[in-house]
Amino acid sequence: MNEVEILRGLKSDQPQAALSLLFEQYADRVYHLALGLLGNEDDAEDVVQDTFLSVFRNRFQFEGRSSAGTWLYRIAYNLSLDRLRTKQTLPLPEEEGADDEDHPAPLPREFVEWRWLPEYLIQNQEQRKALDEAIHSLSPALRAVFLLRDVEELSTEETAAVLSISASAVKVRLHRARLELREKLAAFFAAQEKGAVQ
Repeated sequence: MNEVEILRGLKSDQPQAALSLLFEQYADRVYHLALGLLGNEDDAEDVVQDTFLSVFRNRFQFEGRSSAGTWLYRIAYNLSLDRLRTKQTLPLPEEEGADDEDHPAPLPREFVEWRWLPEYLIQNQEQRKALDEAIHSLSPALRAVFLLRDVEELSTEETAAVLSISASAVKVRLHRARLELREKLAAFFAAQEKGAVQ
């Protein structure tokens, strides 16, 4: 079943098969996005469940102007933000105006030549944990863009649609996210590289 048939099936008298197919295709991706934004497995699982409940309840309102994936990511993103608002532990994404040229991205203080790192450094569990922690330390606005673009590999336009921001704001936020991650991880990888050489 292609996406058009799935969406047609969702709006039929018996939407269960189409909903199951949609769940198979997107549940893991929605879970990873929610987990990346919330940092909590239970919350991420709740977001997955709530996302597909919302799809079921609002299936007649989806007009098909975006892909089903973009629609699902948008729902999951909004549900994740609602959870962040409830917890009020992190600042929520800033308005698009904060991404203008008056607020340039900070330059990293430390640099490490990523391409020279031995492959095993990137594959070990300690480095993976450091990367996960660095991603979670990003603001929700930067984290969302990074996860959608670099982890889920959505296009700039799809990411803009999910987050309801302009394509240029996506590019600015992605650049800032990458710079911040580079800054946070540079010292860690430099220490790893020194240890590997010794």
